[in-house]
Amino acid sequence: MGVRLSPLDSQPFHCSERFEMQATSAETNVACVVSSLGLPVKVLTAFVKESPVAQFIKHSLRSRGMEMEGPEFEQEHPWGLRHQINMADSGWGARGPRVQNDRAGEVGRELTATDFDLERIFCEEGVEVVHLSGLIAALSSKTSAFCLEVARVAQENGSKVSFDLNYRASFWKGREEELSATFAEIASRADILMGNEEDFQLCLGMEGPEEGGTGLEEKIEAFKEMIERVQVAYPNASWFGTTLREVQSANRHLWGALVSHAGAWEIIKPREIGVLDRIGGGDGFVGGLLYGILKGWSVDKCTQFGWASGALAATMLTDYVQPVDEEQLWNIWEGNARVKR
Repeated sequence: MGVRLSPLDSQPFHCSERFEMQATSAETNVACVVSSLGLPVKVLTAFVKESPVAQFIKHSLRSRGMEMEGPEFEQEHPWGLRHQINMADSGWGARGPRVQNDRAGEVGRELTATDFDLERIFCEEGVEVVHLSGLIAALSSKTSAFCLEVARVAQENGSKVSFDLNYRASFWKGREEELSATFAEIASRADILMGNEEDFQLCLGMEGPEEGGTGLEEKIEAFKEMIERVQVAYPNASWFGTTLREVQSANRHLWGALVSHAGAWEIIKPREIGVLDRIGGGDGFVGGLLYGILKGWSVDKCTQFGWASGALAATMLTDYVQPVDEEQLWNIWEGNARVKR
């Protein structure tokens, strides 16, 4: 967990003097969809002891209906552990968003499996789905081992494992061999694999789409061919998906999605959506998809709900989306933006 600092009124970060702060992480962005719609969520994380930022994060997670569990580490000295800072503006019109992460001393790098009683969490408390992000799996050698153990215990106890690959070149630099093995093992235990073409190629070493046309239909067919190879390599997984995004301006995107389950494909060709802040759209999609899977919906219904959840995230200044109810998301899917009184 960390915090995001964003300038007010969609202004650039470097010349702003007023900022809003929010508690954020890829995993809680996903979980927020599920918790907002009434399903129980627990976050496994780490905190800096007696830190006001840690208190801010705890209050935020509680307000979003999430339980949390994790160790508290001493800061030790002013140059010690802290929560990471994400500095991001929203962009506007022709000016695209700019994001910089400051992860020096990040407390999350210290997470290990021994910080948690995983048998109690997965066996006694019961977990239907555990969601892991490649951002945490690649954060440090400790977190790599932590994610591997979480995936192992989850699988042994019948919990579904969701893995969003989230490749980041800066995380992988100098650790390619180690992380390739880590990601391959987590993926081998996953029931749900999410990522774009680059994620599957660079994280899992999959052969990319064959050279072909640049049109939408050609891109969709090429991605489908690649996922068929992923399915052979990782037969435990039964759900695969990615989003489709074409940026026409910072505030106008074409938004689509592809999801495969048990041999069936649901393809949502990109549709125009308004964008207030694009950050968190992909996590919103995954959160909506997982909610549908938890509810036992069909592949087409899960995909549509995920698409709408991501589209809703783009209308919010927070990285996470808090749908008021299922109806709100179905209205977005149906293109119904009429006022509800």
